[in-house]
Amino acid sequence: MPEIQIRTLKSSPDICATLGEMLVETVENGGSVSFMHPLPFEAANEFWRNSLASADRGERIVLGAFDGEDLIGTVTLVLNLAQNQPHRAEIAKMMTRVSHRHRGIATLLLREAERIAIARGRWLLVLDTAEDEGAAGLYERMGFQLTGLIPDYALKPHGGLTGTLIYWKRLQDAVPA
Repeated sequence: MPEIQIRTLKSSPDICATLGEMLVETVENGGSVSFMHPLPFEAANEFWRNSLASADRGERIVLGAFDGEDLIGTVTLVLNLAQNQPHRAEIAKMMTRVSHRHRGIATLLLREAERIAIARGRWLLVLDTAEDEGAAGLYERMGFQLTGLIPDYALKPHGGLTGTLIYWKRLQDAVPA
């Protein structure tokens, strides 16, 4: 397998379409990423057009993992938070193609998101993941701390409720006052 490359994604029809396909595939396979199954491709594509437009405005950074020329994973670092939270960012929309799962791609994406967060002065990361079939184990291995569980927080993509686990991670020990 060629070396996986992590790159910042820019808006283009091809990137939006590939991310849209990845989002549809994730939801189809039970991934709890805010959408219900069946997810129409056009809705997924529209989500990514808006997300990448937000990235173009500097409100977020969308990272992509590439296996050669193939985009096979993504994570978003949300930077545009409330005025009293300039030190914080949120991890969102972590997805890896089914064909590439359990190969360390999500770990590479998270490490790059952490590196960029520090470079942007964001030293506190937060995220949430589904209690059922979420990525809690990955986040805990990466040093995220569980704050708690909100029961019955969201519908699973194929129906039924799931709780949401809330995590945080401090990226540096010394925090500015």
